[in-house]
Amino acid sequence: MNYAIKATNVCKTLGNKHILSDITIHVRQGAIYGFLGANGAGKTSFLKILMGLWNMDSGSVTLLEHNLKEGRQVYRYIGSIIETPVFYLDFSAQKNLEIHCDYLDINSYEKIHSTLQLVGLGKEATKPVREFSLGMKQRLAIGRALLSDPKLLVLDEPINGLDPHGIKFLRELLCKVNRSLGTTIIISSHILDEVAKVADVIGIIHQGKMLAEVSIEAVGKDIGDLEAVSVKLKLPQIIIEKYPTLKYTFTYYKKNSNT
Repeated sequence: MNYAIKATNVCKTLGNKHILSDITIHVRQGAIYGFLGANGAGKTSFLKILMGLWNMDSGSVTLLEHNLKEGRQVYRYIGSIIETPVFYLDFSAQKNLEIHCDYLDINSYEKIHSTLQLVGLGKEATKPVREFSLGMKQRLAIGRALLSDPKLLVLDEPINGLDPHGIKFLRELLCKVNRSLGTTIIISSHILDEVAKVADVIGIIHQGKMLAEVSIEAVGKDIGDLEAVSVKLKLPQIIIEKYPTLKYTFTYYKKNSNT
């Protein structure tokens, strides 16, 4: 099997704190991988290592069959959103993407038009980004990440702060990108219910350690049977039974029949 991401025994320490301990994950090419964990579990830290923003202390990472220790040329084939995306707020969406194209030495400005259409911002192309909602900024960030026609898309908590309509649009957009362009996607989140609607596989991280990689097919209908306990959500019983060490909860996002 070909993997877009293969990480083995990745470790990272900051000061005296072990933030990642022997992280091993496998993301097959063409899949949508949900990287799940509570806030502070280590999701962003691991994605920063994937994107070369942090160095790992030990372990190995292969992206699109390129070992990171052998060079960083592979990043030209990867798009990403790590933490909050930054834009020139007084410039239009189109101008922001033009600047990014110049930075990446992409000459096809027709690509900007088609990308803005893809992410649902065609009519807002000339509007200053300052006037954009959070959801529109997230879509613009994904559009920017797609400009180079990446084979792999790395998204760190892209649905944080979005309303149900924004979450639904983003979910449909990611599925469209995956199916029509064949782009592999890894998406981190603490919202199991939402990620389960798009992911093929979920990887579960807790306190810097991987606890499980489970296919959505294996989880099956249990995803729809989850019960809210205050604002917390217990994991499907099938996962708890298979992985008895899994005792924590994710933030619960209330299902809406229209989303």
